[in-house]
Amino acid sequence: MFTLSNMLIPAILFFALGFLAQLIRSDLKFPTDLGKALSIYLLVGIGLHGGIELAKIDAGSAIGAVVAALGLGFGLPVIAYFILSLALRIDRLNAAAIAAHYGSVSAGTFVTAVAFLDSQQVAYEGYPVIMLAIMESPAIIIGLLLANLARSGNGNGEQRRVSRELVHDAFTNGSVVLLLGSMLIGAIAQPASLNKILPFYDTLFMGVLSLFLLDMGMEASRRIGDFRKVGSSLIIFGIVMPLIGAAIGLAVGYWVLGFGVGGTLLVAILAASASYIAVPPAMRLAIPEASPALFLTLSLGVTFPFNVIVGIPLYFSAAQWIAG
Repeated sequence: MFTLSNMLIPAILFFALGFLAQLIRSDLKFPTDLGKALSIYLLVGIGLHGGIELAKIDAGSAIGAVVAALGLGFGLPVIAYFILSLALRIDRLNAAAIAAHYGSVSAGTFVTAVAFLDSQQVAYEGYPVIMLAIMESPAIIIGLLLANLARSGNGNGEQRRVSRELVHDAFTNGSVVLLLGSMLIGAIAQPASLNKILPFYDTLFMGVLSLFLLDMGMEASRRIGDFRKVGSSLIIFGIVMPLIGAAIGLAVGYWVLGFGVGGTLLVAILAASASYIAVPPAMRLAIPEASPALFLTLSLGVTFPFNVIVGIPLYFSAAQWIAG
């Protein structure tokens, strides 16, 4: 059940420490690009373990997870777009940019959920790692299509050129390449040679995750001042949309894919999270009219901390209730 002890794991506490450090205006800073290096380590670690799990199963049995990932990746941004444009009356270009973030995924939130399950000693299926890699791209494509529709066919040749670049980038994004490549390595490498590098990704993983979340806590805290630019209705959206996504993810994970409590939680967190790494630069290129203060503040300043602090234990309790 959802208790305070669910939140008292080092990774989440380090996120809170980073958030507090920035609030009290500490001079604590990370070296330039260290955050990116930590992200690379975490993505490779996730991919390797996902590949190892994939090697144990029949490839045909992963089709359901792939289809589910594509369905969530294409469907969630459309739901977010209609909520933003129709219910909240956000202009359609900003709505398209924001919606793309909520159809994509947050690897940081995912690894925090994995750490949570490990702390609770709850097993989970390896398929959600495949879904993590797949769900980055569809949301970027949908955001691009929604933006082009919002422009009512006024795009010129230059816009079409940018569109082609964005579609290419959606499938060759660094995080996608790292996840898929690491999964392939984990699946095909000889077990004896793979075991020589696994201690590096096992022993240090939780420590690296703690440093990553410390940095993310500071970054999220920095964006508190942007809340006045976002507005109360969008802040509510940044909390309600993850709940909608999580509800859909719980249903897909348990009833459609047949996962246990652990796997169902991971599908829920994939559907509930918002990208703050891959999608922002793509949307700034594709939709220069949209305001970064809106989509970055929502994804990193509202949804990420909500999911890490409240969402993960809440969705875990829901998964237990569904399975029980």
